[in-house]
Amino acid sequence: MTAEQLFYDKKPAFDRAAPEAVAAYAEGYKAFLDRSKTERDAVKEMAARAEAAGFTAYKRGQALKPGDRIYQVNRAKGMILAVIGEKSLAEGVCLTAAHLDAPRVDIRTLPLYESEGMALLKTHYYGGIKKYQWPAIPLELRGVVCVCDNGEIKKVEVSVGADPSDPKFVITDLLPHLASEQMQKKMTEGFKGEGLNVLVGSRPVEEKDAKEPVKLAIMRLLHEKYGMKEADFLSAELCCVPAFNACDIGFDRTFVGGYGHDDRCCSYPAATALMGLERIPPHTCVCLLVDKEEVGSDGVTGMKSRHFDTFMGDLCRSQGVVLEECFEHSVCLSADVCNAFDPNYPDVSEKRNDGRVNCGFALVKYTGSRGKSGTSDATAELMARIRTIFDRAGVAWQTAQLGKVDQGGGGTVAMYLANRNIDTVDAGIPVLSMHAPFEVISKLDLYMAFRGFEAFYLA
Repeated sequence: MTAEQLFYDKKPAFDRAAPEAVAAYAEGYKAFLDRSKTERDAVKEMAARAEAAGFTAYKRGQALKPGDRIYQVNRAKGMILAVIGEKSLAEGVCLTAAHLDAPRVDIRTLPLYESEGMALLKTHYYGGIKKYQWPAIPLELRGVVCVCDNGEIKKVEVSVGADPSDPKFVITDLLPHLASEQMQKKMTEGFKGEGLNVLVGSRPVEEKDAKEPVKLAIMRLLHEKYGMKEADFLSAELCCVPAFNACDIGFDRTFVGGYGHDDRCCSYPAATALMGLERIPPHTCVCLLVDKEEVGSDGVTGMKSRHFDTFMGDLCRSQGVVLEECFEHSVCLSADVCNAFDPNYPDVSEKRNDGRVNCGFALVKYTGSRGKSGTSDATAELMARIRTIFDRAGVAWQTAQLGKVDQGGGGTVAMYLANRNIDTVDAGIPVLSMHAPFEVISKLDLYMAFRGFEAFYLA
């Protein structure tokens, strides 16, 4: 056999897909990304798309038949979609699992204060961020506030900065003329978490005897628009996210830049591939979209929650199947991003094994850090099974890992699904500038992820 037949080589896969199909799919994704800057926004958008694709909200105990399309929302911050297959749940499900949360700057429970004639919000950063990337960029304020008034609770949505006519917010930075000491510090020390305070106003009230006239003016604006008092920050989930939309990158428009690719560039194709199935799949197909992955997957909306088990238990009982039997015959693609080899930073990567842009959907046998700590490490048999599915469907795919062995590392939700006795392997899209306010992915890789999830569901 020839070297070409015997060797494995990653190479760009532009010849594997029609450019028009790749570009059209990316346009839909960019629209989703712009409307889904928080997990709550993403769930709302996914639910609307699901209903347009014929999915209905699942009610416990309802009878289900092959071809039925159902979904369930978990506390407005996570959701599960399912298409009932021809085979019994005793033969397992084809599961994809992704997360909807992304690194950001959360607003603290008592955030508003006044200092030197300016009003600011105290924050607590969410997930693994480089703190220096967040000052001096425009920010939006998004979330919900549960206003409590005389025993009544009213939930109001907050979104300021998305509309072009809206004001934006900002975390200020130090001018270089006075930053000689700052710039001599380690990057981890140049910006402190307590210093990531968001500037929100400066006009005082007219009352001359007001002790905090600017803070009072801001509270009056919040009360006028949302009915809020300061105590209502205690029952709020507010955050600041970058105030710029997704866009094409490069003269040839081969990349998409935007906020929240990790992990919405995987959750979007996993969900839309399921929504777009044109025939009843052999096995029941489930798309699980969770919250809290960036902070450890704990909580009622994280992957460690029993919500998934409860939903699957309900489906199994409707067919007289034991949940554990379903899990042991199931297969999961843990849909999360991986790092893309970056020629600007080659020293941290391992060229033979790290993912590369434009080379397709990436299979990641194991994640973790250093000595494979925190990984499920997919079996050889499972890797062979998924490879074969992709090859038969003409999906361009590659292998990927997370940099050099002792450089660092990271994890996904894969181990929490594998711990349920579900065969699981990570599969995702290589990302440049991961966890930055503005990340970059390849349109081709995004499209191949969609094709890969579709092939998996129908296998």
